[in-house]
Amino acid sequence: MRDDELDKRAEAVLALCRKRGWKLATAESCTGGMVTAALTAIAGSSDVVERGFVTYSNQAKTELLGVPATLIETRGAVSAETAAAMAAGALAQAPVDLAVSITGIAGPGGGSPEKPVGLVYFGIARKGGKLATERQIFAGDRSAIRRAATLRALQLLSEAAS
Repeated sequence: MRDDELDKRAEAVLALCRKRGWKLATAESCTGGMVTAALTAIAGSSDVVERGFVTYSNQAKTELLGVPATLIETRGAVSAETAAAMAAGALAQAPVDLAVSITGIAGPGGGSPEKPVGLVYFGIARKGGKLATERQIFAGDRSAIRRAATLRALQLLSEAAS
């Protein structure tokens, strides 16, 4: 099922990366590959999208992206620090210029007063550039939270490639 808003944002990311000659990678947890799916739904995206890491478990974050297990234990899988390490790990593990990470609590369970359902952290990393993180709280059910996180990740990629 196609989503016009996702398609438009994905097309913008691809166009900006093509203009720079950049490749990108994603490191996704709560979105489960939705960002990569949105990008690869666009024909010809293989010239920009190098790979996507779906690191839903803490073990996958550590094994595939090099996120220190001690970081996850002390700060939590849903934290700015973990999002930063995920983005940096994707950049380090793939021959890319740009990487985005997403980790959060999509619900309906799993939230707490400190980390409510809808809390999502993003990481954005550019080769030779700065690493940034962002915290958002999205409203709605699991599907709405995951879609909102996907849209924001695409926007962050566009901003980083502009």
